[in-house]
Amino acid sequence: MTTVAAVDCGTNAVRLLVADVDPDGTMRERIRLMRIVRLGEGVDRTGQFSAEALDRTFAALDEYREVISGLGVERRRFVATSASRDVSNRQAFVDGVRARLVVEPEVITGTEEAELSFAGAILGLPPHTAALPALVVDIGGGSTEFVIGSGSPERAASVDIGCVRMTERHLHSDPPAAAEIAAALTDIEDAVHAAFGQVQPAEARSLVGLAGTVTTVSAMAMGLPEYDANVLHGSRIGAADVAEVTSALLAMTRAERAALPFMHPGRVDVIGGGAMILDAIVRAGGFVEVVVSETDILDGIVYSLRA
Repeated sequence: MTTVAAVDCGTNAVRLLVADVDPDGTMRERIRLMRIVRLGEGVDRTGQFSAEALDRTFAALDEYREVISGLGVERRRFVATSASRDVSNRQAFVDGVRARLVVEPEVITGTEEAELSFAGAILGLPPHTAALPALVVDIGGGSTEFVIGSGSPERAASVDIGCVRMTERHLHSDPPAAAEIAAALTDIEDAVHAAFGQVQPAEARSLVGLAGTVTTVSAMAMGLPEYDANVLHGSRIGAADVAEVTSALLAMTRAERAALPFMHPGRVDVIGGGAMILDAIVRAGGFVEVVVSETDILDGIVYSLRA
């Protein structure tokens, strides 16, 4: 058994998972944390991390350093995704991570991100929850990853559409205006079409959705009185429910979204853009439902650290 720490630093959130993992992949979770830091705020426009975004991220990493040091971690891995691939001041970010966690941050490619997400989702779901081969989609803040496979990934694609990127680029009004939604939809559908040129949805027997957009849409479709990961993990959302929830979210004001009992405060302003991406994937792929997974790239990073 090895105690490992995995950190996933995305466009919207930085997350920590500390777990005991056996060589056969059996994992016992010790602690799982998420902090919304919006590292990618403004990156689509400026091409660099803002000082404020770096400060928020480093404050979260200071907290994670204390957690890691108290749990006897033997191996650690820090993975940075979409926003960190796009910036001109990446070195300031790398130096700050290295100083705090004594680990070399890996700025991984979209394909590597997709493969880790696939491993985390498929190994984390109960057996037979998703028919194989499955298409796994991970909707992030800056990009969306697509990967298809059965026991292991077979083909993957990554496109630059995410809930933060689409919101900053298009969805400015409260609630978003029809013209803004139309512009976002054009962007999203073009990107999904490009991804499906590399990863053919017709080959998949099921669609598995990861990350906060998918779990939030599922919570709304189910009418949950509060966010409950145990209820959401392995749940299914019908295509019609995805479309209905997406329309409802886009029609709400920010205050109305914030009042939803299952809504994380860090997703209030970007959930409409994320839901649009999920709906476009479901429609373009002809899927009748989405299988929801609470395990994702973070779990995949842990599995990669097993001895």
